[in-house]
Amino acid sequence: MKKDPMTGICEELTFSGFFKSHAKTLRNYLFYKFGNEEQAEDVTQEAFIKLWENCANVPPEKAKSFLYTVANNTSLNHIAHQKVVLDYSKKAPASVYDTQSPEFIMEEEQFKVKLQNAIGGLSEAQRSAFLLHRIDGKKYHEIADILGISVKAVEKRIHGALQQLRKDIDNIR
Repeated sequence: MKKDPMTGICEELTFSGFFKSHAKTLRNYLFYKFGNEEQAEDVTQEAFIKLWENCANVPPEKAKSFLYTVANNTSLNHIAHQKVVLDYSKKAPASVYDTQSPEFIMEEEQFKVKLQNAIGGLSEAQRSAFLLHRIDGKKYHEIADILGISVKAVEKRIHGALQQLRKDIDNIR
């Protein structure tokens, strides 16, 4: 009878529901934090596998925290490789533009690159909070829960990100 409270997340239906409700958010969080979609997918899967393997040791109320901790630690273990990939992508020569392309397509592509660079220039904390809010549509209190910080800290990070982006975008023009 001792194991009954601990087997809550080990039940297939419970785990499946937990996966469905948290997988996309975890993947997006990892993508925003580390900038690599494939790595975010892989780490999300690895984190859920580790949760399943350790489900008897993880109480249901701590499962989300366990999941994010495992995912974050796994990503940090791969960060050296990630830096090489990001450096390469920044230094890679731009694809050859077709001389027949309209000017607005070229300008749009240049602006996208500049915007991505501006977002990439934000601190990790600002970028994560900003993208979780603007892309995923998360509320400040949801972001605070995901990042393990206060709502006030989320407000400060997003405000700082907006100020930095405004400054960088004005310099682009």
